[in-house]
Amino acid sequence: MNPEVKKSLKWIEVYERAQNAGLTCIRCGISRPTLRKWLRRYQTEGITGMESRSRRPHSSPSKKVSKTHEQWILKYRKAQLGVRRIQSELVWRHNFHLSLATIHKVLIQNHVPPLQMVRRKSHFKRYERLLLLDYWTPFISTETDYKCWPAFC
Repeated sequence: MNPEVKKSLKWIEVYERAQNAGLTCIRCGISRPTLRKWLRRYQTEGITGMESRSRRPHSSPSKKVSKTHEQWILKYRKAQLGVRRIQSELVWRHNFHLSLATIHKVLIQNHVPPLQMVRRKSHFKRYERLLLLDYWTPFISTETDYKCWPAFC
């Protein structure tokens, strides 16, 4: 038998001996709703009801993404659009609102690889062009006589 089942059966035994839910909860260190849940299961299903159950829902009625929406998302990703841009395109073109997380889940479920970042070179070699005054300064004499231009010297 599973250790969890043994533990919950022990709680029920203590309750049946004491016939006091408050005292049983204090002795076992559990809350009253927990004790009520296990008692109800034991009374309706017996020992088989003492197994822990999955909390996963049987269906998702509020599932937002249908096959057509999924096709739209994949079409926009093929055009190399990111998740935020896909979200805005869905609103703008189809008047359909989805969260970024939902769009991301659809892309992951369809095994779409993430967009590759194009890294732009951050540092370029820059060459400064000499100003015209800097070019002519060595050829101009101190008396500011403009007789000797580089082309005529």
